[in-house]
Amino acid sequence: MIVAFSVTPLGVGPDVGQYVADAVRVVRDSGLPNRTDAMFTSIEGDWDEVMAVVKAAVDVVAAQAPRVSITLKADIRPGVTGGLKSKVDTVERLLASRPDDDGPAA
Repeated sequence: MIVAFSVTPLGVGPDVGQYVADAVRVVRDSGLPNRTDAMFTSIEGDWDEVMAVVKAAVDVVAAQAPRVSITLKADIRPGVTGGLKSKVDTVERLLASRPDDDGPAA
């Protein structure tokens, strides 16, 4: 499965970068395939290991903030591995093989 999630500390003021960095550090230390962008951190593995890492990331933020919000999206596809990279590779390959046109937007 792939889980994309975002952890937001509430009640800590406008600067949340350190809290987010602490959560991302938990994900990276897990050893599971992961990727972080401006909006989400995605992590890939089986249900129990991914959810344990998400919980640990939330817990590290919750230990420092009076309230935490989490947004989570999951792609559960049994038997598939490497999706975190292959999904992006497929889109990049398709973009490279066809010139820009006025086709449907993403």
